[in-house]
Amino acid sequence: MENIAPRAGLPVNAKRVFKGEIFEVWQWEQKLFDGTSGTFERVWRYPTIEVFATVGDKLLIEEQDQPDRPGNINLPSGRADKGEDPLEEAKRELLEETGYTSAQWSLFMKHGRDNSKILHDVYYFIARDCAKTAEPQLDAGEKISVRLISFDAFLELVEDPRFWMSAEFKNYMLRAKFDEKKKEEFRKILFP
Repeated sequence: MENIAPRAGLPVNAKRVFKGEIFEVWQWEQKLFDGTSGTFERVWRYPTIEVFATVGDKLLIEEQDQPDRPGNINLPSGRADKGEDPLEEAKRELLEETGYTSAQWSLFMKHGRDNSKILHDVYYFIARDCAKTAEPQLDAGEKISVRLISFDAFLELVEDPRFWMSAEFKNYMLRAKFDEKKKEEFRKILFP
């Protein structure tokens, strides 16, 4: 076991026992209610960045194939594994995957799973009034087609099994799809 400081959300006595490309497994001894102790563990993974990119009154989505997940629909997104600030990671992912940039960025939402067995933060940024400034620079394991869709068409994606999004955000989208007040609130956030 490595002797490095534990990730946030882990006990101070946690030790990393495995480090992969995306995941780390951490273990620690925990005193049990009967006075004995047992080994506990959690998995940590790099944060995920998701970008709501607006172009005029449209949202930019990706139709994406990856070797382990063909036929996906998602927002421009990626793993924040370069050690940068999450906003800088979001800007880099948007440019690399789509060739679009924006001068108007804001954090829309962040959620994490600090109370579960998997520690994983997800950041959702809004990039408004995007413009195409370069050609995409895709990773070897990506095939991405960029599409612009209406806000209403975006909300319909919540029912498409090819749409990859966290359960937390899918719940948000479902509320917006079926509650007119929430729908208008979300629209105004994306298109003020």
